This record gives sequence, structure tokens and C-alpha cells, in this order.
Amino acid sequence: MDNKPVVLVTRKLPDAVEGKLAEHFEVILNPDDRLYTTDEILELANQADAILPCHTEKFIAETIALLPSRVKAIANYSVGVDHVDLEAATQKGVIVTNTPDVLSDATAEIAMLLMLGAARRASEGERIMRSQQWKDWSPAFMVGQQITGKRLGILGMGRVGQVVAQRARGFDMTIHYHNRRPVDSELVGDAVYHASVEDLLAQIDVLSTHCPASEQTRGLLNSQRIALMHSNAIVVNTSRGGVVDDDALVKALESGQIAAAGLDVYNGEPDNIHPGYARLDNVFLLPHIGSATHETRNAMGYRAIDNLIAIFNHEQPRDRVA
Repeated sequence: MDNKPVVLVTRKLPDAVEGKLAEHFEVILNPDDRLYTTDEILELANQADAILPCHTEKFIAETIALLPSRVKAIANYSVGVDHVDLEAATQKGVIVTNTPDVLSDATAEIAMLLMLGAARRASEGERIMRSQQWKDWSPAFMVGQQITGKRLGILGMGRVGQVVAQRARGFDMTIHYHNRRPVDSELVGDAVYHASVEDLLAQIDVLSTHCPASEQTRGLLNSQRIALMHSNAIVVNTSRGGVVDDDALVKALESGQIAAAGLDVYNGEPDNIHPGYARLDNVFLLPHIGSATHETRNAMGYRAIDNLIAIFNHEQPRDRVA
């Protein structure tokens, strides 16, 4: 690349990532980490040959159609690509990539944190301590559930799901899963495959969702499926908020139909999250930080850069999704 292509970076990335980007490209950065409007992105894109966005920027079909012809690629700083209309990008001739693999360990750690936090009533305990309301110890105080030895159901046995299964085995959990098709036993060991979501839910104590957001998975965890779970069951979501029907889950948590939930992702995040979650003591809430480690955020950036280098060297990028 004799003349460096110009890359528009829509959010503030780690310093190491922005430094590496500058070695290979001319970069338009967002040092204030301001959430650009669509109009601002389109205006800045007039100067760019590629865009490096996060999941916070929405590239719907109308936006992609308005991109200047010089934009050749959208190299996402994310695994999920539900914020990009892939069909519209293909029609426009814009290459789309993502950053798989590098988030698996960090996201699996958050899934385990949510599982433990929900089971052991961590949100309630933390609030009691911060407000100095802890007055006494008793055998009946803050009693939760153990996850040791329980049955873990994994919805989507991809990269993250497989790592969650590995971590959960450290708690002597038995692993059950549903996937579009069974996964090779070399990857999932003795995990029990269930051909339907319904069969999975009826036979587990904890559900951890790791399926991508799509029209097929939108609202997948609805009232009918939640009703298949027993009253001590726990729901954990680190995939995408769209997988869950919020009204159904809130109602189940309020009524005691299920015991607890641990959530890192939400419909309408960050400004329009279902208000019922904040009212409930039996929900352990995190602000979409599944990949938020220094190691992972750097690795995501390097992966996006590698994809961009391949594109502008007229090679097939490793992580092309459109």
C-alpha cells in the first residue's frame, strides 16, 4: 500500500490499537469517544476508504446506500454484526468483517460472573454493604443457590459456548446444549445435545445464551419457553438482548416462575432498557462488558486491522461476513 488508505474510526479505541492503525493507514479518529449520528458518519465517510465501527453504530440499508463509493469496507470492532445490513452491504459492494475468536475467554468469564452473581444474590449483598444496612448474620440471611453440580444449558455451542462449558466443568456442572446441529465431541466432550430449545430448557438448572442475534433468534426466550424451566432456574445472557423477550423474562422473575437472571446485554441498550430489570433484586446486571479486558479489546483491534490490511492488499480478509 504505497498511498495509505483512509480509515474512519467511529469510537475511541485502545491507544495501542490506534497506534498500530496509524502505522498502516491514514486515520480519522474520535478522541472524545462521542457517539456519532448517522449524518455525521456519512459526512466523515466522504474522506474515508473504510470504516471501523463498533456495534453502537447502525448501518441499516438506507445508510449503506448513502455511503460514498470510495468506502470499500466496514471492518467491525465486534463479533456480532446485527448492526449492519449484510445484504445491503453486499449489494453495494462493501466488504464487511468482524472479530471472532478473540472475545471467547473474556465473554465466558462474564458469563460465569453473571451465573455466580445471580445465584448468590450478589447485587443485593453489594447494595446492603454500600448502604451500611448489614446489621446481623443469621442462617436465613442472604441465602442463595450453589451452581456446583448443577445442569448448565448452553444455547449456541459456538466458540464462546464451548469455553463456558470448559469453565463450568470446574464447578462440576453437567453440560447440555442446543445448537443448529450437533458439535463434534472432540470440541464439546460429554455435553448432551438437545435437538430443540424446548427439550433443553426442560432439563437444566441454568441457561446461558450464546447464539447470534438474527430474525430467527429474536425473542427466542419467550413466555412459552420460560414456562418450561423450573422455579429455581437461572437465566444468563451475554449474547445479544434481542434473544430475550423482556416482558416475559421480567414477569417470570417478578412472579417467581424462575429464580434469577444475570444480564450483560439488553434490548434498547443503553438508553431504553426495560425498566423492570432495575426494580428487581433477583437480577444481576452488568453494562455490556463481556469483552472489556485490556487483552481482549487490543486483540479485537488487531484483528480488525489485519482484515483491513488484507482488503487493501486485494486479499481475502480472514473474517469476512459479507
